[in-house]
Amino acid sequence: MSVKYDCCRQLFWLCVCIGVGLTAELAGATNQTWSILSPDGRLKCTITRGEGGVPKWAFSYRDRSLIEPSWTGFETAQGGKVPNQQWKHGSVKLKNVQGEWSPIWGKRAVVQEVYRELTIPFLAPSSVLQQGEVPGEMNLVVRVYNDGMAFRYEFPQMKTQDKRPFVRDLTEFCFAGNYSAWFYNGEHHNIGPERIESIQGERWPVMTIDAGKQCFMAIHEADLRTGEPLKLNFTKGNRVMKVSSRPGKPGVETPFAWRVIFCGDTPGTAVDSHLLELLNPQPPKGMDFSWVKPGVCVWDWRINGAEVNGFRYGMDYPSWVRMIDFAAQHGIKHLVLDANWYGPEFDDDSNPLEGGKANDVRKIIHYGKGKGVGVWLYLNDVGGRRYPISQTLEQYASWGASGVKYGFMTGTPEEKNERTRMITEICAKNHLLVDFHDGPVHPYGQMRTWPNAVTREFCHAQLDAHRVFQPKTFVTSVFVNMVAGPLDMNNGMFDLRPGKTTRVDENQPVPSTLASEAARTLITFSGVTILPDIPEFYCRYPELLQFIEAQQMPWKNSKTLAGEIGKFIVMARESANGCVLIGAVTNEEARTVVVDLSFLPDGTYQASIVQDGADAHYLKKRESIRTERRSVTPRDSIELKLAPGGGACVLMRLQKKS
Repeated sequence: MSVKYDCCRQLFWLCVCIGVGLTAELAGATNQTWSILSPDGRLKCTITRGEGGVPKWAFSYRDRSLIEPSWTGFETAQGGKVPNQQWKHGSVKLKNVQGEWSPIWGKRAVVQEVYRELTIPFLAPSSVLQQGEVPGEMNLVVRVYNDGMAFRYEFPQMKTQDKRPFVRDLTEFCFAGNYSAWFYNGEHHNIGPERIESIQGERWPVMTIDAGKQCFMAIHEADLRTGEPLKLNFTKGNRVMKVSSRPGKPGVETPFAWRVIFCGDTPGTAVDSHLLELLNPQPPKGMDFSWVKPGVCVWDWRINGAEVNGFRYGMDYPSWVRMIDFAAQHGIKHLVLDANWYGPEFDDDSNPLEGGKANDVRKIIHYGKGKGVGVWLYLNDVGGRRYPISQTLEQYASWGASGVKYGFMTGTPEEKNERTRMITEICAKNHLLVDFHDGPVHPYGQMRTWPNAVTREFCHAQLDAHRVFQPKTFVTSVFVNMVAGPLDMNNGMFDLRPGKTTRVDENQPVPSTLASEAARTLITFSGVTILPDIPEFYCRYPELLQFIEAQQMPWKNSKTLAGEIGKFIVMARESANGCVLIGAVTNEEARTVVVDLSFLPDGTYQASIVQDGADAHYLKKRESIRTERRSVTPRDSIELKLAPGGGACVLMRLQKKS
């Protein structure tokens, strides 16, 4: 990453952006204010040190207050606040960063890393230091980007072995209005919309907010190095949200995680942002991640029991061979083997090193390598803890596996976070991709530090938990869950015939349409897009199979073209080989969307448009589609008619440059 610093501009913004200028350095002073603007001038964060000396923060967008003055800092075991009026504040520092980040994979090939950073140091008085109650210095660090802001607390003098003296994080968000909000809700439909003043108790982020007047926010955290994942606490009748997570256990590194607020004119601002990743550190020095290859995968869990042309699919070698052959023929990068290959996954006697079908697994890995298709292996937390995890993962790597799907992790949220990071690092050292399932720690931008952390089941995956999700769930979760990072949602079921299927784990019909299922594979951001159906059903619909084949990652660019939370979304992505794809999906209501193609690079494109048939319906006529082909340019638009619960897919290939 190239970063440029302009000393003259720093001095200018030090005078302009810091509200009281250099008088802020007066030791121990209160009633001081510092303000920092985003590079485009639309976002503003203000830090005020008023009564009691405890800093408060506020946030505005386009001169409109969104977060009113809100507490920062911590409470100690002795009941004191850090910092308070006894603490001096030192020299304020302002940094302007203009650079680029080129991720191994992500929503786009080049990410602009442009922000302003304000650091306010607070110094403990000698009387407090003598008591040994708190570290000697706390920095409040604020960063403001064009699509959001973040702040965190740093303790430069705290060593990793030091005991943290804090019992409560005092950070709060005092919303300026009674906004509508949605929240992550595990493997269920998202909570919301609910008015902030009506909420009682805890919620989990991501919190997505419609603040009205074409303003949307989302709240999450980034760079969660240690400790308990963020939780949000509300008291009915007011608009104050408090952070209810505690700092990490003693003996772990600082700083604390970033508190992040996305902000923009549309809910797509947060969906398209790389803000969380940018707030995470670069990969460890000396680590090579050039081997990380994102892409589409096939999967043996949902195919189990499917019958076609006299063949019954199972989680077995003959079925794996058919899936590998299909993947190789259509440019699909991986096959994911799920639970029970080494024995019943919850059985203490199931040996993930040599149990069950281990011999067949080694054979299929070898077969896949010959076809250019990688093989992932499932590992349950029972086997992951009963046997040395380092040895297990090293053995999978020695077999030639390409990834690990880790399921049902146990322990407290803090313990799960620590274990997740540990497994991710071991996988990285062994060139294994990793996918965490079954109530994982939420994503927090970790794929910048660990690009092998390609996806998580931070959602209700289709047909998991022995439930189907409805169309409204998809078009809500993409604006809530997907803000946190890549999701493993298992979209793309093409067996949509009426009635129950022959699948073993869950045979309920999926309430969707063919066009919607294919579009969801594109819209859902993930380093691995895991397909749930058998080859024969994809081959029945060659136009939609071509749409899936064209999803060659890493993406060159991505953009949410339109959408409303819980109603619909239209997403465009440019593939590694230059194809431009558009996916559109609606909730249970039919709608027509007009897609303006002005975002396209100049040229003439051949467009293949697959949308719901005139009689399509997510409950009654799921497999009805119609296809159109025509030439388009950036001056054109495409009208897409979406059936109830339906969708549309557009694949555009450049024919002629302008």
